[in-house]
Amino acid sequence: MEPTEALYDQASTIFSPDGRLFQVEYARGAIEKGETIIGIQSKEGVVLIAHKHATSHLVELHLIDKIVQIDEHIGCATTGLVADAQHLVEIARTEAQIHSITYNERIPIKTLVESICDYKQLFTQFEGVRPFGVALMIAGVDETGKRLFATDPSGAYMEYKAVSEGKGSTNAISYINHVYKEDISLDKAIELGLQALSKGTKKKLNPDAIEIAIIDAKKQKFHKLSFQEVKKRVTKY
Repeated sequence: MEPTEALYDQASTIFSPDGRLFQVEYARGAIEKGETIIGIQSKEGVVLIAHKHATSHLVELHLIDKIVQIDEHIGCATTGLVADAQHLVEIARTEAQIHSITYNERIPIKTLVESICDYKQLFTQFEGVRPFGVALMIAGVDETGKRLFATDPSGAYMEYKAVSEGKGSTNAISYINHVYKEDISLDKAIELGLQALSKGTKKKLNPDAIEIAIIDAKKQKFHKLSFQEVKKRVTKY
């Protein structure tokens, strides 16, 4: 970093001369160090897959949640700073409940994503705060169909047919790009996600370290697979 650039490295609210916000870039760095998460749309719904890593064999992996439910029809996978993820998940759940009580309907997925990203963007504007070092992958099924979004620390978001975040995302998405088809079933999407996860982590898959959730297009319900269901899928793969 140039000496003059260091002046713009002290706060998230100041642009450098070449238009960079260094604190936002550092937040993305936290995501790139996080464990790999994958989202895939299929003709039957949406699949979320997350890899978990324990710093010690004493850690109870099954108590670490990388995929959580936001509403009955929406799920979210996270990677990056755990505390930041927990805070944003609670904000998302609150927004979903407020919408439900106010309008007597389930919150549209894009509306939720926009609300969360507006909140994240505020933390790039003011002195004394920092951007959230976490990527939220939000998936679900609503009246508009199957939706899959990935959000950025800057407050930007993008909708995808398939996406990956975390340190193994480059290899994972490269593999998905070569074999993904829009008409795959949920079972095939899970299989593809596990294959991509293996490519991304470059490790033999361990059922204890994997979470899988689906949102079925017909039922429009979030369902997180049990350990036994995950183990069966991984063993089959």
